[in-house]
Amino acid sequence: MIKSDQSGLYQNYDMDKVFIKNLQVETIIGIFDWEREVRQVVSIDLEMEFDNKKAAKSDDIKDALDYKKIGKRVSGYVKKSKYKLVERLAEQIAKIVLKEFPVSSLILSVTKPGALRGSESVGIRITRP
Repeated sequence: MIKSDQSGLYQNYDMDKVFIKNLQVETIIGIFDWEREVRQVVSIDLEMEFDNKKAAKSDDIKDALDYKKIGKRVSGYVKKSKYKLVERLAEQIAKIVLKEFPVSSLILSVTKPGALRGSESVGIRITRP
């Protein structure tokens, strides 16, 4: 983000990032018949833009982005979901976080560990304003 400082000069200020890494949730996900019947683990990484200056100054949780609430909301949603594609699941998670929390943008990854033989995981990473 580029902003003008008091002198009128423009400087590049990166927005603060709050992250949740490797949130593991069991859900129904996949296109094959067996995947429609068996819960599988998906791993979710969220990196959310949020201005932390007020929270850093006040040391009060009400001024912070409450990652515990976000984690619970995302976990609860994913547990109940039954999507075929990780692309669809990722898009829905992004919409929830951007709509329900004071996040200006996010980078979200959803991975399926062990979904492809010979790989650690497969998945998708999206960026949304």
